[in-house]
Amino acid sequence: MPLQKRKHSQSRRDKRRTHWKIARPSLRRCSQCGRAGISHRVCPGCGFYRGRAVIAVKKSAPAS
Repeated sequence: MPLQKRKHSQSRRDKRRTHWKIARPSLRRCSQCGRAGISHRVCPGCGFYRGRAVIAVKKSAPAS
């Protein structure tokens, strides 16, 4: 198995890793309630997806 002749420097190692980034999820507005959510998922606020009710969402009590 081949071995390296010299150790790669930290800067060379870090240059290779510059593209290791976490991408932010793209958000969209719900057409029913206007809440932001992840694309192609059921809205966590109202339970609608593409204009249809998919899941029943419990109404939370107002915090006082």
